[in-house]
Amino acid sequence: MCAAVALVVAGALAGCGSTTYFAGRNLPPSGLTHRVMIAVQNPSIVSKGTLNIVDAYYDIRSSYDDKIPSFAISGYSSSLPITIQNMPEEQEGMVYGSGDGSLIPVSYAHETANGGVSGLNGLSSSVFATRNGSYVFAANQASAVFTVISQVGGASYPFSLPGVYRVSTNPGGSIALVFVQNSPYIYYPIRLTGAQTTAYSGGPSTWPKAAWDCEPQNEPAWCLFQAQSPDKLDTKTNTYYGAPLSFDHPVKAVFSADGGTAYVLNCGPECGGSQASVSVLPVSPMIFLTGQGSGQLPTASALSAPCTGSGSGCTIPVPGGATNALVTNSTLYVVGQQPVQVQGQTLFAGNLTVLNLLSNSVVPATPTVPNPASISDGVPGGVSRMLLADDNTLWIAMTKCTNGVRLATGASSGYGCLTMVNTTNNTVTMLEPYLGDATGIAAVTGLHKIYTAEGGQVYIYSTVDGTAIDNQYVTVTGVAYDVAYMDAETDGDNTVY
Repeated sequence: MCAAVALVVAGALAGCGSTTYFAGRNLPPSGLTHRVMIAVQNPSIVSKGTLNIVDAYYDIRSSYDDKIPSFAISGYSSSLPITIQNMPEEQEGMVYGSGDGSLIPVSYAHETANGGVSGLNGLSSSVFATRNGSYVFAANQASAVFTVISQVGGASYPFSLPGVYRVSTNPGGSIALVFVQNSPYIYYPIRLTGAQTTAYSGGPSTWPKAAWDCEPQNEPAWCLFQAQSPDKLDTKTNTYYGAPLSFDHPVKAVFSADGGTAYVLNCGPECGGSQASVSVLPVSPMIFLTGQGSGQLPTASALSAPCTGSGSGCTIPVPGGATNALVTNSTLYVVGQQPVQVQGQTLFAGNLTVLNLLSNSVVPATPTVPNPASISDGVPGGVSRMLLADDNTLWIAMTKCTNGVRLATGASSGYGCLTMVNTTNNTVTMLEPYLGDATGIAAVTGLHKIYTAEGGQVYIYSTVDGTAIDNQYVTVTGVAYDVAYMDAETDGDNTVY
């Protein structure tokens, strides 16, 4: 009897003598084993932000027996939480507050907030912590500062970089790529070794010529470089570097599962450029190489050449636009907005383009499944959310979805900000009705449902067919802005990366 009850409720699980539930994770104080955390803004006149927890098995705020009316992360008091970087494998989340610029670690095991990360320079337009807890990378567009924070050493390294607005990191946190709005260049920080403490831009010729900034200048610990192409090797096989690599309005990078390949998203026409595309780049070494062997290293122009098959160092044109993407195995799902002329004005239409990473090409369309495929419209160059869920589904959340082509042209449907894609046959379902900006998605894996934050409220959908599930017992007071499944099996259950 005890073993049977243990499979149903966490309280009985603890009562039977167990303090873990899977993968060696600790049973949390709430006793819940299917928790969704909700970032809530302005829940009351005395608080600008809270982190609520709901039971995603029963879809309720309270304990299953009603003895505990609600659950929340204790000790959290920051202002206007806007994103949750979900790391369930580490039993931790990082919550960014846009009201006070705070980055707060949250312990999933103890359901508590653990102070805050110090050293951030004002409000961040993009901020990420590495999964191993060693570093935090932050872009502050208003102050034109990119910051590296060493959690281990407790040091903060600010770099002056006008226009900086986004940063992307690979899964292992071994590299961060830094993006400047409307710039063709990409930057990356390097932590120098003891032998390199006096060599940087202006030093030996074997060092890159495009070191943007080094801090501190007299004995640098970190330098910020522009990604460059190698030109040639000298007699000692040291590489001389040429001009920085140029991209078409790069806005973000996503990475292969092993973190060794970066897929840089070139926004193109959506951001005022020429051609939306994905540039395939090796991460190591970070001075991007496009060939190997014989001491012959191609110039930057090779990156502009079309792909000629598998491998790295090429650019794949994306007809549907490119501002966000998701990698799974050998497939890259790319989301973007395509400019369309409607009655003399430029509007934007949402698209999903599927790429085959084995051939570095767009997957051919069929008579029944177009590629790119039409999805919910969104703000050009803006942030969307993408997440894989049960039943072979991909979910895409958009903001400003009523500002696009569909509403302007009188389309009969497609106003909603949430799209479900069946990845088996790449068919698209745009969910209705319009509920407001879709700012968060959490896949409750194994239970065939997702949680969303739309229009400031929490909603639940079935991954089987996209139908709505009763949400009356998980709604919040205040503005729900992001959601995260705290008990997911992997860190892949995360839209903030």
